[in-house]
Amino acid sequence: MQLYERYILPHLIDFACGLGEVMQARAQIIPQAQGRVLEIGIGSGLNLAFYDAAQVSAIVGVDPSAEMQKLARQRAARIAIPVEMIALELGQIQASVASFDSIVCTFTLCTIPDALAALQEMRRVLKPGGRLLFCEHGLAPDASVVRWQHRLTPYWKPLAGGCHLNRDIPALLAAGGFSIGQLQTGYLKGPRPMTYVYRGWAQSL
Repeated sequence: MQLYERYILPHLIDFACGLGEVMQARAQIIPQAQGRVLEIGIGSGLNLAFYDAAQVSAIVGVDPSAEMQKLARQRAARIAIPVEMIALELGQIQASVASFDSIVCTFTLCTIPDALAALQEMRRVLKPGGRLLFCEHGLAPDASVVRWQHRLTPYWKPLAGGCHLNRDIPALLAAGGFSIGQLQTGYLKGPRPMTYVYRGWAQSL
């Protein structure tokens, strides 16, 4: 499993998360980032091309996978914004209180083992009035889909880097101390248990 997670999984995630509608969803969120940005789960850097260099001064990308960040460094070299990448879990960053203007979190809350603790840390480092920009798949509104999400998640997690199909994103944001300011939802193309997406922004309460 270690060989799979190190050498195969990063490329599978990069492919799956770089498909057409997923990239379109990213393109609707990322350009809203401003100032100094913390990107949670920067992964292979699929968001980097969508940042507006006229609005963003610097990006700090956090991801526990050093292998994924090898791909991200290649993409970072193509943009005009300074990018610092840290191969650590969110809680290990020595960031000051209110040190980021924007936080970006896309297709990441599903994999963080303790998503609530991660959101509380995001709230701590986000400046007052700053926005958490999110695009996450999660719990669907249809009972038949939800049943499959619950059934599949135990088998899906080890294959997809710890991904949960059944996390309630709005409830997690609220529990983490955020108030949603804008929210769009809907299915992307693909199997419904994996493709119900929440997209928008939130601010700390």
